[in-house]
Amino acid sequence: MTLTHAGTRIAIMSDETGWHTGRLKKAFRARGADARCVDLANCRIDTTWQPHGLAIPGFGHTLPDAVFVRGIAGGSFEQVTLRLGILHALRELGVPVYNDARAIERSVDKSMTSFLLHRAGVPTPATWAGESAAFAQRVLIREAAAGRQVVLKPLFGSQGHGLRRLGGTRGGALTPLPSLARYQDVAYLQRYIPGGRRGFDWRVLVIGGRAVAAMRRVGGKGWIHNFAQGARCEPTELSPRLAQTAVQAAAALGLDYAGVDLIPAPGDLGGAEHAECAEGAAAPMVLEVNGVAAWRGLQSVTPFDIATALVDDLLDRKLAAHRSTSDEARQPAAAG
Repeated sequence: MTLTHAGTRIAIMSDETGWHTGRLKKAFRARGADARCVDLANCRIDTTWQPHGLAIPGFGHTLPDAVFVRGIAGGSFEQVTLRLGILHALRELGVPVYNDARAIERSVDKSMTSFLLHRAGVPTPATWAGESAAFAQRVLIREAAAGRQVVLKPLFGSQGHGLRRLGGTRGGALTPLPSLARYQDVAYLQRYIPGGRRGFDWRVLVIGGRAVAAMRRVGGKGWIHNFAQGARCEPTELSPRLAQTAVQAAAALGLDYAGVDLIPAPGDLGGAEHAECAEGAAAPMVLEVNGVAAWRGLQSVTPFDIATALVDDLLDRKLAAHRSTSDEARQPAAAG
């Protein structure tokens, strides 16, 4: 039996309204909850704002019962820090935030994502991140000597923007490392894993510790297979191996929901798009984990209602667990 949540008020944090927020609001309405969109840029910490010191537009002097983070607008370092600070403050005030700021910070910083995946034993390409251009050049030389290439990525970024594939030689000389000025003087390098006969990657959506849907992203701009870069979305089987790896990746970052990008392990490249299903195939490798994942492309190739699953998980798992814990905390102590 599906429980209704009449009177429950949800803030959908997003800097823009459109297809995603419309689907979420419809799903919340179906559960009896009132959801409204709020731009984090319009929120503020205000210690004169009683009783909490936190002002959320549309909620007066009260707080939402829960927050769904759909989008955080880019900006200066100070602006983004303040917007994440609003999410941290909501958690400190006891409001369930889905995903909370700590998990989003881990996923936005590609170097921390790589570190946590490696630490948790999740298969992921070799990665180097640092501020030394000389060290990055040495990595490039060493990888090229072994016949490998590397991908230079912005530490913060999405949708395949700013990626450079490096390695090989030009006129018999090693291709030099480009200036890191465009990358804010940080070199984030990841070993390039060739895409085989038909280049593609997978996007798996994990909700509440369960992989619920997957797609292949084929084509796009050369070796970059992001939907925003023109890749074609195709349905695919959500194999146990693919699901397990994606779930482990989301758990390593502490995410309530996540879009996990994976590629076949190097030894499985000959099998093309069904490599994840091959007998004895190695586990796929995780490239990135998106903590504010879009799902329009994925929804186009699956009948599974993603917005409804997200809303149900927030209400029935995260909010329910929070209310249960709060009720227990209010119980009077037993007489000794």
